[in-house]
Amino acid sequence: MSINHIVTPLDSAILDSKEQYVFYHKMVDFALKELIVSVQQHNLCTSQEMTFFKQYCDLLLYSIEAMRIKYMYDDEDNLKVDLTHSGFPNYLEFRYLFNDLSLRDNYLNKLKDVSELQDAFLDELLRKKQPIKKDKLFQAASIVYYTSVEQQFIFNRFVQGKIIDAPVGSQANYMVSWSFYDVSHNRPFVCFMYFDYDGSVIEDKAEIYKVLKTAADREMHLDTMAYGIDRRLKHLKPKHIKRIDLGPFHNVFAKDENVVTHSILESIAKKEVPLESYALSLKVDEVYSGSEFKEGGYFTKQTLQKWSEVIYNNYVFAPHRIIQLLYNKNSEIMNGLSKLPFELADLKINKK
Repeated sequence: MSINHIVTPLDSAILDSKEQYVFYHKMVDFALKELIVSVQQHNLCTSQEMTFFKQYCDLLLYSIEAMRIKYMYDDEDNLKVDLTHSGFPNYLEFRYLFNDLSLRDNYLNKLKDVSELQDAFLDELLRKKQPIKKDKLFQAASIVYYTSVEQQFIFNRFVQGKIIDAPVGSQANYMVSWSFYDVSHNRPFVCFMYFDYDGSVIEDKAEIYKVLKTAADREMHLDTMAYGIDRRLKHLKPKHIKRIDLGPFHNVFAKDENVVTHSILESIAKKEVPLESYALSLKVDEVYSGSEFKEGGYFTKQTLQKWSEVIYNNYVFAPHRIIQLLYNKNSEIMNGLSKLPFELADLKINKK
């Protein structure tokens, strides 16, 4: 099936051909790399935050490339792209990938030897003058997948960054980052927390990481997240929490009811814009500690932070033609953005 015949059920788009895998991977790879450059250019993140943001995006791209290799020639299984306000692979795909690589040695022992497969390829191409059969291509792709993809670089449901000294001029002495793939939205989130600590040395880093993984591993109101972290860690004083919601990725595979996605799909269907047209939404929420208050009884009293109102910022990144289209069809939404939409380069894919 070619990329011009993408058929989707209600919940997820199933990529079922080599062309579709290549097409989707090129779209995601191009859009995320354009996004990283634009976020940096427009100072939506500090220099240190950009370093971590790039690293989490690299893990996401690495994982999607691994999925492309795994599924491209597989007749029995297909990659599923989430359609509910996402446009990224369904979370279960990342989970399957991680678990599958845990059994790497078992699968490698069952695969044919590389030299044997090479001889078979040469025999088909040179002697028989025949194209390589799909089952042989699947075997070759499986060898590449199981020998080159590293489980440690797969974007897991929760990815923890290290505690470091906060940059000079920050509101607090320390900062930590983490990222999670929200199961309900099927989108990646990147978080930063700036905090102070009672004591000259942070002795309970493991406990801090544990609390972040249990209290800040899903989408929720940011002040709720801040309070949950603050309440569980009595020696830690959060001062500033920033969360980036990466998505939805509006593209031909994401057939959700999002207004931006719907506008792009409608224009693709009318051939007003090419099939590879895309846009990316990005939300940045921030909350700051303004003062402190005490909570609890006489023996359990704890000093907690009093948080400011959450600051919400909504952005859209898209090529110039798509920005024009969105203004024509959804001017209220575009005029309600925190800043004018950020222009990205057009994606050009040769569709044979």
